[in-house]
Amino acid sequence: MKRLLRRNETLVAITLVILCLVIGFNNPTFFTWGNIFVLLRGSIVTGIFAMGVLIVLISGGIDVSFTAIGIFALYSTVKLFLYFDPNAPIWLGFLIAATIGLGLGLINAFFIARFKLPTLIVTLGTLSMFHGFLLFTIGNRIIRQDIPPSLTAFARATVIQVPQTRGTASLHPAIFLMIAIAIMVWLLLKYTMLGRGIYALGGAPEAAERAGFNVTRIQYFIYGFVGLLSGIAGMTFGALARQANPQDIVGMELNVIAAVVLGGAYLTGGRGTVIGTLLGVALVVIANNSLILIGVPTVWQRVVIGLIILVGTGIPAIQERRAGQRASGLTEM
Repeated sequence: MKRLLRRNETLVAITLVILCLVIGFNNPTFFTWGNIFVLLRGSIVTGIFAMGVLIVLISGGIDVSFTAIGIFALYSTVKLFLYFDPNAPIWLGFLIAATIGLGLGLINAFFIARFKLPTLIVTLGTLSMFHGFLLFTIGNRIIRQDIPPSLTAFARATVIQVPQTRGTASLHPAIFLMIAIAIMVWLLLKYTMLGRGIYALGGAPEAAERAGFNVTRIQYFIYGFVGLLSGIAGMTFGALARQANPQDIVGMELNVIAAVVLGGAYLTGGRGTVIGTLLGVALVVIANNSLILIGVPTVWQRVVIGLIILVGTGIPAIQERRAGQRASGLTEM
């Protein structure tokens, strides 16, 4: 029992339950189906991004370019649709966006794996490079009125409808896309040799090489895969919003990284779980979207989120340090 309580996922789950109860008791609207479906819809894009960030953090790296890759893939895909075939199906859009994201992610991988450059420096550079190239070469006009019909149809899709006093609450099927990606990442990390290599790389790169893992190939996979997921997340965002705005998404990196770290991933690498990440995403999304229901002004919401992050990451760090001190004390005895 004590071991379960020490797990970061348990602490995040407890924090999440307390936050929901506080908000719900102060404003019963929080527990309505309409609000629940809105929160689930709001977690889709963050959740997809978070799955990629989780893999990067486990490997000991930091990627901040994923939002630029996402909006680059979305805007480029919409432009291609409008130029070649505005009535193309939505699945083709996701395929094109994922391919574009994969290509941009491999650019990150090339500099990181080939030249051994720090991941933060590389992705900071490519964040500006990708976004700047998009704005000045592909276009900077918001595409809203002539958005492809398939994106509008996707935005209006529903899988569950619940009648309410005012209107109908609808659950968007894109939530299952996020769930499928989360399951795929969980299977990758838990049951494949590649997943073990990602954890080993985050623990100690030199030890991973001595154990027989091809570090270069793993890094190419990691950043290519993150790019692919970013392309899918970008396309999902644009389809749900029914617009392609080159200024969207970029700037939400902190929230995504915070969600993954809250879920138990270490910035130093070697640790992180899909379940913890999903809990972190839920905590950040609820804090961002529902604090206003209990009267917390928008300007103070970032302060509250910052406090949640400090508490959520600080308590496990303190517990681990104490555990290490007890272990060293027993060793000396």
